[in-house]
Amino acid sequence: MRVKYKINGIVQGVGFRPTVYKIAKKLNLKGYVLNSSDGVIIEIEGENKDKFLDELKKNLPPLARIDSIESEILDFVGFKDFVIKESQNTQKTTSISPDIAVCDDCLKEMYDKNDRRYLYPFINCTNCGPRYTIIENIPYDRKNTSMKKFKMCKFCEIEYNDPLNRRYHAQPISCYDCGPKLDVKRKDDSGKWKSLNFDDEIHKIKYIAKKIKEGKNVAIKGLGGFHLVCDATNEEAVGNLRERKRRPSKPFAMMFKNLDMIKDYCDITDKDVALITSKEKPIVLVKKKKDLKGIADKIDRYGVFLPYTPLHYLLFDFLDFPIVATSANISDEPIIRDSDELIEKLSNVIDYILDNDRDIVNACDDSVVQAVGDEYITMRCARGYAPLMENDKSENEKSYGKLNILAVGANQKNTISLAFKDKFILSPHIGDLGTLGSIEYFQRTIETFRRLYEFEEDVIICDKHPYYESTKWALSQDKKIFQVQHHYAHALATMFEHNLKGEYLCFIFDGTGYGDDGTIWGGEVFIANRNDYKRIHHIKPFKLIGGEKAVKNPANMAVALIDEELAKNYPNYKIAKALNNASFPLTSSMGRMFDMVAFLSGMIEKNEWEGISGLLIEKYYNPEINEKIELKIEKEIDFRPVLNFAAANRGEFERVSSVFINTLVDLIEKIAKIYDLPVIVGGGVFQNKTLLTLVNKRLNPYFNKKIPINDGGVSVGQAAWGIWNLK
Repeated sequence: MRVKYKINGIVQGVGFRPTVYKIAKKLNLKGYVLNSSDGVIIEIEGENKDKFLDELKKNLPPLARIDSIESEILDFVGFKDFVIKESQNTQKTTSISPDIAVCDDCLKEMYDKNDRRYLYPFINCTNCGPRYTIIENIPYDRKNTSMKKFKMCKFCEIEYNDPLNRRYHAQPISCYDCGPKLDVKRKDDSGKWKSLNFDDEIHKIKYIAKKIKEGKNVAIKGLGGFHLVCDATNEEAVGNLRERKRRPSKPFAMMFKNLDMIKDYCDITDKDVALITSKEKPIVLVKKKKDLKGIADKIDRYGVFLPYTPLHYLLFDFLDFPIVATSANISDEPIIRDSDELIEKLSNVIDYILDNDRDIVNACDDSVVQAVGDEYITMRCARGYAPLMENDKSENEKSYGKLNILAVGANQKNTISLAFKDKFILSPHIGDLGTLGSIEYFQRTIETFRRLYEFEEDVIICDKHPYYESTKWALSQDKKIFQVQHHYAHALATMFEHNLKGEYLCFIFDGTGYGDDGTIWGGEVFIANRNDYKRIHHIKPFKLIGGEKAVKNPANMAVALIDEELAKNYPNYKIAKALNNASFPLTSSMGRMFDMVAFLSGMIEKNEWEGISGLLIEKYYNPEINEKIELKIEKEIDFRPVLNFAAANRGEFERVSSVFINTLVDLIEKIAKIYDLPVIVGGGVFQNKTLLTLVNKRLNPYFNKKIPINDGGVSVGQAAWGIWNLK
């Protein structure tokens, strides 16, 4: 008899078929393996066919992941050999692998003087290199990528067609003779950008390294877009980049040559090391040890990462200091992926460009993660992790087999999610939908995923906020629309990641979200399940004085809430009290509570960038201070005692921060004891490592890890609602 397998997951472009080929040969099996848009199809005959699956599972390629295996017993046909067949096109449901950092095998070859790819800046194999960023369509074959314009030389073609070679069907395969080339550009005296001529690739890299040493700002093309780069230890260069980019204080991420260099500047835990050195090579938020002026002033964290492309490694052969490596974009817009746009938008920011002619089809920013004890949370799911595909874990007859669901997420940290057949896909980070460029990128990402999966949605699920760009886009489509409350979507995202059923006590704390009563929610306690939720507690609503401007300027909002005698100590006292009688939207936002505590205590005058209040409160938290404020647990929880405490202890940053965090943890724990339900925590406030760590120790709650805990996870919750409630 013959056995046919259909295997789904991350099984294309990762060396899966060669592995199957080797195992079949080893077991003397006959048949074939092929890529289809439905997964990998395998048919085998032979005495050892019962051993095949065990051998496959034990020998999976590093980047492969099996999500499902379907088997079928068929009649014997008498195959003569085992072969790898050409790809077939069927309905597109297979996973697209994220881009992966260059592997150790390729690095070893790159530094081998006898290897034909010695110092080659685009070296890759089936275990590493670009995937999502170069793909135009699936199956993941070269003709469907931006590598199609590079005709393979005879040596690359031999490797590409050899099932026993590490580069068998590695679609970005190339070498000096047939692959992409670097291009150094500089601006001449007339303001025109021109390419410079060099003898070889390594001299181009050496030249750019020299300019970085000289304090210049350069743009370097990576896997998913350009980085803006300068010497992180050169205060003048960093200040110049900030001034030109008009980014006065928001922290810059830094790339380091190796782990030892990171340890020179940072205190890192074992979990930090595991994240930093993982195959995804994300940006990891870690504790400062040595201060670098202008990188992340005022806070005690750095965002650090290691080289992840061959080019990065070659660049650091000429540098012995960390570099700023921040996304090349105009603030709040998507990362720039081609040099024409770079020159158009950032010509006045940069002095030199290190470009290449391998087109980036799909932009993809760097991922950002943070260790929380032995766990971690994702703040930006992008390069290395996304597109993130999951199989439906529900047991309700493949619940969304009949509906194609498109969930379009929130307005900040936007992502989209797709659900179809028994598949779920989360897009890479799109960003804040506050500019025309970001809205265009949002729409382009939807079109990309429609094309890649031949997907046409039956329903669109969006947020309830009428002014979210994602909501406005959804309501403009001629489709069936469902709207899911923002904070409930956060809870659902956690339920989806952990496959939770039943009722949960959900603490969802963030900055903003449209409430069912038309006010702005953000400090919410729900009892929720997959189908419904009940709002049982929330912060007592207060006026968002100034509307959206209050997010950056919490002064009037804060002073209006505190006791009269304390308020008189602030110069804006009279205007704040007067404005409190005006008509402003009401909010229950925990994010704004953090802002007001930071302002009243004197840590900030205004929010210079999103998240600074929380990071400052975290910086000044002292675990030796056990003091807390006993808040009265009612449906509407009054936080004015906390604000009064912050104002009364202005200047005592450690005490205010510690009492505030301790009060929050105590409140969460006491509410949890009342309801005696398993706990979920979510929303952007729980990016606060100190808060999450303390709550985790006390209550062991469920929270999102690989799915963003902030608004980047909202589309997941929306899609989950559709999966569980639309039949």
